[in-house]
Amino acid sequence: MEMIKVMIVDDEVDFAEALVERLQLRDFEVRHASSAEAAMSNLRNGWTPNVILLDLKMPGLNGLETLLLIKKHSPGIEVILVTGDGSTSAGMEGMHMGLFDYLMKPIDIGVIVERINKAAAKNKNG
Repeated sequence: MEMIKVMIVDDEVDFAEALVERLQLRDFEVRHASSAEAAMSNLRNGWTPNVILLDLKMPGLNGLETLLLIKKHSPGIEVILVTGDGSTSAGMEGMHMGLFDYLMKPIDIGVIVERINKAAAKNKNG
């Protein structure tokens, strides 16, 4: 079985690195990008994840703006928005823009793994 590839796009380096480690322990292939620009560079350079965990609030382009770029470049990648601001309005807006799901921080690792697996299954099924 092929490893599920996950990109974490989050400017909170400590949070992202901890999540990378926890997902790698669960047999995911994981990369971290600390900005929208870094995420798009990964995609343009040919690394195509099944799922992207995307922070809503980042310097420069925010999560919704980044979602539009990702979907324009690679429409088949499933994106899960992660937010710590407690607002569901951005998540609802993102759903209309092709978002797979959105989660509120702090997030239980079991919930993240479940959502990644569901998103990856959808990705494989088209």
